Amino acid sequence: MTTMTEASVREFKMPDVGEGLTEAEILKWFVQPGDKVTDGQVVCEVETAKAAVELPIPYDGVVRDLHFPEGTTVDVGTSIIAVDVSGGAAPAEPRAEAPQAPQTTEEPKAEGSGRQPVLVGYGVATSSTRRRPRKGPEVPVQQASTAVQTELNGHGGAPSTAAPTAPAASAAPAVKERPLAKPPVRKLAKDLGVDLTTIVPTGPDGIITREDVHAAVAAPQAPRPEVPAVPATAAPAPAAAVVSYDTARETRIPVKGVRKATAAAMVGSAFTAPHVTEFVTVDVTRTMKLVEELKEDKEFAGLRVNPLLLISKALLVAIRRNPDVNASWDEAAQEIVVKHYVNLGIAAATPRGLIVPNIKDAHAKTLPQLAESLGGLVSTARDGKTSPADMQNGTVTITNVGVFGVDTGTPILNPGESAILAVGAIKLQPWVHKGKVKPRQVTTLALSFDHRLVDGELGSKVLADVAAILEQPKRLITWA
Repeated sequence: MTTMTEASVREFKMPDVGEGLTEAEILKWFVQPGDKVTDGQVVCEVETAKAAVELPIPYDGVVRDLHFPEGTTVDVGTSIIAVDVSGGAAPAEPRAEAPQAPQTTEEPKAEGSGRQPVLVGYGVATSSTRRRPRKGPEVPVQQASTAVQTELNGHGGAPSTAAPTAPAASAAPAVKERPLAKPPVRKLAKDLGVDLTTIVPTGPDGIITREDVHAAVAAPQAPRPEVPAVPATAAPAPAAAVVSYDTARETRIPVKGVRKATAAAMVGSAFTAPHVTEFVTVDVTRTMKLVEELKEDKEFAGLRVNPLLLISKALLVAIRRNPDVNASWDEAAQEIVVKHYVNLGIAAATPRGLIVPNIKDAHAKTLPQLAESLGGLVSTARDGKTSPADMQNGTVTITNVGVFGVDTGTPILNPGESAILAVGAIKLQPWVHKGKVKPRQVTTLALSFDHRLVDGELGSKVLADVAAILEQPKRLITWA
């Protein structure tokens, strides 16, 4: 084994990718011992209590050791990878001498295939972007056809490798090929109990998409039956024998990462801040008409315009009229901290759990600027790319439960905030309008607030102002 001096080996420690975080889970390694790495190259993806982020290595060298396997939760400050920066070749591990016959189910790492996305705050990498090689084209045509046919028959099994027809260079059996899917999709499949190897991808370059995973859940396939291998000369087994299996009665999902942090935060909030929730049902017909008009306005061309945009603006105006609601409770100092800025949080359901990214200084944005910020926030959350910084220092939150067809709810405060507005489904209902019963667009709003610093009068004023603006949206001009 090659002798190395301590000075030639650099230990890369798990950084604090968000303020105050103490641990992170290693989701995926993009390198293996023996691989060359360059300054700025992404070597792994980790999930903290707030988001999934990619970690770039800060120096050039050769990977000597990965200290932890995928799925391990590591404390911040603990070394996770060792890199020889001496510039010498000759890796200590002989894994590269026989790349065609790996001994584990992990896919082999080709030299120079490190991913290059840039992590916010680390600067722009100087090396060019490189992609990991696709594995799909290496599968023999006969095996690929068998795999697709197996999927169509609903068996979900992998093609037999007893008599491969591929050249000798393709020694790895097809059953060990790792499906192509982005980390959020892998997480979604894991949470839903879907085996990615049983899915026929529909995305570009053979990538499995969220829609593919949901389709697999909607039309579940039978798990691979544990049966002895059938000799090539034997007659095929009856169909009934192939699909016979025992159905699992329970699924256990480890609580960690974003879900673990959300659970702890909600319990802490519910049993620390005395919640009060008030409700109001309001006619939003005029607001819905304004939404349609704004969609045709050239100033909003290319922007996402929906009821949430005007509801957000209405809440910002209500806070401007009642600034004491935009505050927090400092338990240590026994003080109420009134914020003179509004970082508007929007609760978003993602495959990793509920997150609440916020729009910084939303109070200072025009309506088109607010629309642009909302669109970017939603897109980033759906792609699983929300950064920890985007979820810090929120002051007030909106949760839109109406998108699920729910009338309203009693939302729990986001920790550190004093108010949260829940928006219910907007439905056509009979309503007394100008003395007559007419069909109108109606919704129910619910405002939860911390009764230590927001009393019933202040909470009622804020909720009443939001309702009044949505009923008569011209108040956005007269009250702003």
